[in-house]
Amino acid sequence: MLNEQLKLNQKIFEKDVEMKPARDGYGEGLVILGEENQSVVVLSADLTESTRAEGFAKKFPERFFEIGVAEQNMATIAAGLGISGKIPFISSYAVFSPGRNYEQIRTTIAYNDSNVKIAGAHAGISVGPDGATHQATEDMAIMRVIPNMRVICPCDSIETRKATLAAGNMWGPVYIRFGREKSPMITSNETPFIPGRAEILWNSSVNGKKPDVAIIGCGMLLYNALIAAKELENEKISVIVVNSHTIKPLDEKTILAVVDKTKAVVTVEEHQIAGGLGSAVAELLAQRFPVPMEFVGMHDTFGESGKPSELIEKYGMGVKDIKEAVRRVLKRKNN
Repeated sequence: MLNEQLKLNQKIFEKDVEMKPARDGYGEGLVILGEENQSVVVLSADLTESTRAEGFAKKFPERFFEIGVAEQNMATIAAGLGISGKIPFISSYAVFSPGRNYEQIRTTIAYNDSNVKIAGAHAGISVGPDGATHQATEDMAIMRVIPNMRVICPCDSIETRKATLAAGNMWGPVYIRFGREKSPMITSNETPFIPGRAEILWNSSVNGKKPDVAIIGCGMLLYNALIAAKELENEKISVIVVNSHTIKPLDEKTILAVVDKTKAVVTVEEHQIAGGLGSAVAELLAQRFPVPMEFVGMHDTFGESGKPSELIEKYGMGVKDIKEAVRRVLKRKNN
């Protein structure tokens, strides 16, 4: 499967790479689940169209509940449904769910191990013009510290659909995080996706040479990581790019195996570097395999209103920033 993935990745370097919002995959997944299982229900906090829950609402109106601007109520209602044999999905922007209803998610959903799936849409700084109040860059940190909670951050629309389907077919609370803007399609229907298992998307090491560095990322910034890895080949720097779509539980086996080869790591995420994927990887390596690390993400700051692409560059998450982080970590590794 790795060879097939590498073939697919070659296509993303073309100018006409396919673009699609990850949230579309969430909507598609809900409809498929609704067709497969009558226990699936969907709740929305007045953002049905924007979160792409509308497809399910139109096809299964008897199983859709518009709660209104009441995220705390939505979580509590879903908790009851989740311990009553239903499979509820709650849909809102990530700044509102889990941002506004954290206590209800913690106490009524996770503490009771209620079978609720939480969809945090419009996550990250790429929400763009909506500004800092709507740019959730802390949500993975909030959710991954809650016991019983799984946390998934898919990289594109196809993977978001797969994550939605997987969440609906596993027991217990799950948080799925995805963005608003169109983003490059870097996986295919054939690309493996198993919650809790990271996947290698790129390996530029050749002729038996050990790779120089591992880039471990999640979400739409994996595209930038792949572009950076390709460009670094021109500098004779070989890179492994790992899609760690599941932040909790982290795929410790794959990450440790990759780090054993590279002895240097850069993490990439559209999230605060505190508490997200980078922190999860650092916690693992601090205990099991300490190596030099660099973190690409939001550095203890709020965002602002602007074009998504401009914000990604301004806040240090562009291709050039990833390449600079690789050079820094290799300098430390080689000293």
